[in-house]
Amino acid sequence: MNSRSVLPGSLVLIFVAAAWLFLAGKYETAFVQPWATTGHRFMSTLGQTSGARSTDEAAGLKGVLVTREGRTVQHAKGSVAALCIGASVTALIMVARSRRGRTACFASEDVRQILGMKGASDEEVPLWKIRIQLLKPVTWPPLILGCISGVAACGNWEATPQNIAALLTAMFVSGPCMTGFTQTINDWYDREIDAINEPYRPIPSGKITEEQVWQQIYATITVGLSLALGLDAWAGHLPGVPSVFLVALFGAFLAYIYSAPPFKLKTNGWLGNYALGWSYVCLPWWCGQALFGTLTPEIIVVTTLYSAAAIGVAVVNDFKSIDGDRQLGLQSIPVMYGIETSKWITAGFIDGIQLLIVAWLFYINEPNYAAGLLALMVPQVVAQKALLFEDPIANDVKFQASSLPFFQIGIIVAAAAVGDSPYH
Repeated sequence: MNSRSVLPGSLVLIFVAAAWLFLAGKYETAFVQPWATTGHRFMSTLGQTSGARSTDEAAGLKGVLVTREGRTVQHAKGSVAALCIGASVTALIMVARSRRGRTACFASEDVRQILGMKGASDEEVPLWKIRIQLLKPVTWPPLILGCISGVAACGNWEATPQNIAALLTAMFVSGPCMTGFTQTINDWYDREIDAINEPYRPIPSGKITEEQVWQQIYATITVGLSLALGLDAWAGHLPGVPSVFLVALFGAFLAYIYSAPPFKLKTNGWLGNYALGWSYVCLPWWCGQALFGTLTPEIIVVTTLYSAAAIGVAVVNDFKSIDGDRQLGLQSIPVMYGIETSKWITAGFIDGIQLLIVAWLFYINEPNYAAGLLALMVPQVVAQKALLFEDPIANDVKFQASSLPFFQIGIIVAAAAVGDSPYH
């Protein structure tokens, strides 16, 4: 295998999205449309930015980014559309490369090892690398980007140094801390099944001791919850309801009952996969929105619905474990329904729920965002046809690298629509 690693297109897209958000934040109107405030707050902000304009003049400029020099730049919805088109083109290239036998993921076993990916190196490595492998950095991006979804849904975020620092802290809590806690405790309680499916993992291979594993579990949960409480203090939630802390605490509880007996939700394919999807979609979104805005019942319902799409995403991880799951009596969806039916369950949940969200975006009169989400579904469907339906076991990592970034960006697009809508 080539020792050099190939940068996956998914990371390129994440970088493009992050760069766009950063550059947008350089302007006075806070975070551009769709990140600007709505209704009266938006009009007030725009009026102040462009000078002593009347409300009518400000309304006429809605959606236009005004710099300090008075120049205008492209409407943010155009940026969303361009990002969606770029994502689709990149996905088609990635799938074409994978069909020719080129990997869409990191080729180096050493990189796979430190990211916690399948096919990692089984060589002896320093303990600090083993600890990082247990944290599974490859699983962090959806949670990190989920915080951006919550910020986008607020519609009133301003790119001040304090807000940027708070957002980065929330991302650290969601990614390395809480996701790292989840992955570490899951690996501990999965050590028997990993000895069958992935014997090179740190715990079944004996590269890390039980004491060291629990040190990492306690450290990640302590740092994560402490920072979450600190964010509540910064946001002025204390004294009062520490909403960010409660979201993090509930996430830790869900992670525990997902992995540990007596509940061990993952033993049931439906409960386990929904719990996993719910934590990946809802919790980081709620974290971002609780930090910079207010969680509403509608947002809770919409994110809970959206998280059902992640059932299909979670099933992808079950294909590679089907043999070990059968031996240990775990009722994963591939075990219960077989590989062929599970392929359709995966695609049905991913595509069907996103289509419902598209319909909802049309309902709240946000057709541009609905069209953007539809565009982001195109590369996902292409990846399903080319990779998932061909061989979900051999292509699971390729499929995730080729499809999930567009699913995650779609969540941000939907959240941005909420922040942009005058009804929310």
